[in-house]
Amino acid sequence: MDDSGPFASPPLATRMRPLLGQTILVVEDSRFACDAIRLMCLHSGARIRRADCLKSARRHLQIYRPSVLIVDMGLPDGSGAELIAELTHAVPRISVILGLSGDDNAKALALRAGADGFLAKPLTSVAYFQKTILELLPEDRRPCRLEAVRDNIVHPDPLAYQDDMAHVADVLTGPSDQRTLDYAAQFLQSVARDADDTALAEAARQLATSRTQGGPLTAQAARVAGLVQQRLERQEAI
Repeated sequence: MDDSGPFASPPLATRMRPLLGQTILVVEDSRFACDAIRLMCLHSGARIRRADCLKSARRHLQIYRPSVLIVDMGLPDGSGAELIAELTHAVPRISVILGLSGDDNAKALALRAGADGFLAKPLTSVAYFQKTILELLPEDRRPCRLEAVRDNIVHPDPLAYQDDMAHVADVLTGPSDQRTLDYAAQFLQSVARDADDTALAEAARQLATSRTQGGPLTAQAARVAGLVQQRLERQEAI
């Protein structure tokens, strides 16, 4: 099914809802980050679908073709660059393919893989979100003027952050191989930075640095796991 075709989603964009008629597939493992994008789509008139890993995204794309694809660069089963590279030369091609990350170095990786553009985390500005997509859409899918009506700031649901904490807690209680620790550190740095949780973001950064430099990991991993558990217990107390 082609979500971006003229019969599935007519180009009815307006200045108030500039992404009306667009279906956006977000490939993102963080529920907190995805909730921010959900709110932006709500403000903009776009429909949203979500996949939390490469496998889920590929399964989705066997059935639906969105008009916009947003791919997080760090996913539990691989790099978002893999999916971007696969879809860049697909026929028919998705109209807009964007990389997504809080890591500045990931932008170059996404563009080399064939992305049309890049969204930097944390995503809070509706105007930034709309402008990035609108500038890349075909002209017949845009409203008359490329401008956001107002620059709303979105505030994702705090419960989505708790879901992310529960997810990474499950990851950390599993086998502690290097790939698992790399993923946990990357995931936590991103979501904690999005939620302005500086203590957790810094602990995750230190864990990632220790992994890169071959330093001791047991104490760093235990500290990160403890901070995650504190945040889960805080919600339970509420």
